[in-house]
Amino acid sequence: MENNSNSNNAFTEQIIKQVVNAWANQNKNVAKFFNKYDEASYINEVAPGRNRAVYLLGHLIAVNDGMITLFGLGEKLFPEYEAIFITSPDKTVTDIPSLDKLKQHWEKLNTTLADHFNKMSVADWLGRHTAVSAEDFANEPLRNKLNVLMGRTIHESYHLGQLNLVVGDEVAA
Repeated sequence: MENNSNSNNAFTEQIIKQVVNAWANQNKNVAKFFNKYDEASYINEVAPGRNRAVYLLGHLIAVNDGMITLFGLGEKLFPEYEAIFITSPDKTVTDIPSLDKLKQHWEKLNTTLADHFNKMSVADWLGRHTAVSAEDFANEPLRNKLNVLMGRTIHESYHLGQLNLVVGDEVAA
């Protein structure tokens, strides 16, 4: 029985590592996108009347920054981004951080989160996050931190797909 338990734990650790790696790879893809073109390209909307690319980078920072408090790892690095990039639609806040500052913050946030994630145990990952009560978690144990990370990875993928609409023929050429 002991051997089977060790085998299950190793399997669970492997799955967690794969999820964390998928998240890290998606972060790299976002960073590559924002380092690929000239700065003016990122002021374009993903579609007429939709968000600008620069806004989406700030949005991804604000959403992922929320994982720090959601996972009980400390305070957000950029709490001011919530009002700019989550609760306010694009173009309603006139003074947003520059693309260079956003790229720096994206890197700092991802490094900080990766450092935290590398210290988390299987029990940490499969434990409840701060937005779910102990009672609700007992009824729905899949509402755990690993599930949140998977959702955030999908969220990044969705917005990266939108971002790829920004680059028209004139930019891609």
